[in-house]
Amino acid sequence: MISKEREAEILRLYYAEKWLVGTIAAQLHIHHTTVQRVLAHAGVASKLVTPRPSLVDPYLPFMMEKLARYPSLCASRLFQMVRERGYPGGADHFRRVVSRLRPRPPAEAFLRLRTLPGEQAQVDWGSFGTVRIGAALRRLYAFVIVLSWSRQVFLRFFLSATMPSFLRGHVEAFAFFKGVARVHLYDNLKSAVLQRVADAIHFHPKILALSAHYRFEARPVAPARGNQKGRVERSIRYVRNSFFAAREWRDLDDLNAQALDWCTGLSAERPFHEDASRRVSDAFIEERPRLLSLPENPFPCEEVVEVHVGKTPYVRFDLNDYSVPHDHVRRTLTVVASPDTVRVVDGPTIIATHPRTWDRGQQIEDPSHIAKLVEWKARARASRGLDRLARAVPSATRLLALAAERGGNLGNITSRLLAVLDAVPSGELEAAVAEAVLQGAPSVGAVRQILDRRRAATGQAPVVVSRFTTNARAASVVVQPHSLASYDRLRKDTNNDNQ
Repeated sequence: MISKEREAEILRLYYAEKWLVGTIAAQLHIHHTTVQRVLAHAGVASKLVTPRPSLVDPYLPFMMEKLARYPSLCASRLFQMVRERGYPGGADHFRRVVSRLRPRPPAEAFLRLRTLPGEQAQVDWGSFGTVRIGAALRRLYAFVIVLSWSRQVFLRFFLSATMPSFLRGHVEAFAFFKGVARVHLYDNLKSAVLQRVADAIHFHPKILALSAHYRFEARPVAPARGNQKGRVERSIRYVRNSFFAAREWRDLDDLNAQALDWCTGLSAERPFHEDASRRVSDAFIEERPRLLSLPENPFPCEEVVEVHVGKTPYVRFDLNDYSVPHDHVRRTLTVVASPDTVRVVDGPTIIATHPRTWDRGQQIEDPSHIAKLVEWKARARASRGLDRLARAVPSATRLLALAAERGGNLGNITSRLLAVLDAVPSGELEAAVAEAVLQGAPSVGAVRQILDRRRAATGQAPVVVSRFTTNARAASVVVQPHSLASYDRLRKDTNNDNQ
């Protein structure tokens, strides 16, 4: 289509300046058929032009017959069939001929659908590119609901289009509207319709539970019926152009706060479609009493995932690790997540609560979980050493009890006795410890003195305790002795200098 001014210019150049059609088209930068159409509407008869013969002319009846029987037959296959019958032309011109001959379905007209106040709402997702959060590249989605009568829009952005986000968008929209429309229209998106065969619809169970909770009817639109859900599709385009374009925002919370202001501000102040003297906000005030009332409790829309805890006290959720108490390893737990919080539950008990991160590869820890794990590890090491000492040297239990009464360091006494146990037989150490208990001397020094005295009486060497015998890492270290030949050469050099 061209403007009336351009049509007037074409007629002036043709009648007054006597320009040819081709000259007008070239100077005004329009197609020559457009010039011919304007002149034909003005009563100028077009010149009859005898078409030049084409190489494809003899094959046109065959092509029209095949296209009538097989309307979707591709041009490349039809070109092969015509080449087999002797067509000598090229493929490019042949494709243009096929595009003119191919039968097209008749254009379908759609009725403009009208709804009553509070009767219908339309729901859809819109994709708005990606967002970089740390090392993660997240998709940004807009959840949009529009009331069909008043055109009031609710807009909420999410970093995923999963079912929990879809449900949360509904719950927040109903709270924003302070009511629920009786019918909600959905496209054939997987969040609402799992399967569709002709008129048989398999809705997602979560959508059915949501509609039962809020008492509305979930209804999918018919395929290829653009007029049935055009309000929400136009609203998404309106969001792109009026709200999102060139907008700056710090994080998702800031973006959603700006979206809420836009829904109650600029979007609500646009003219009402049925009466330009009124605003959408005025129509919404009239429509709100016609909406269904909200139930007492909102529908639960947290994301619930079962996770398995390995040998380290962390659960993996959404590309990140969250700490749990150390006594819950090697178990299956449940993660209950909202956009802001991650809770880990074991049955009915909440065992960990963390702020949610939308980054990836992060390790989110509760300092108390790590502190308790370190404390438990230290107690476990001490407990293992004490158990070994009690089994090998039964009298050591009494010696430690006496040392505790006198305020001794039981950890130090236990580790030193274990070092002695690595150097002497357990029976020999048991006799020395029992004698130290009888003497009322609960110390490692007394035990060592008794051992040395007993060994000297039998002609044995004193006890030599290595500090590395109880350290598995140190015990496995192999030390290569250094050659002393270099010191001999140094001594010879020194003697030569003195001479």
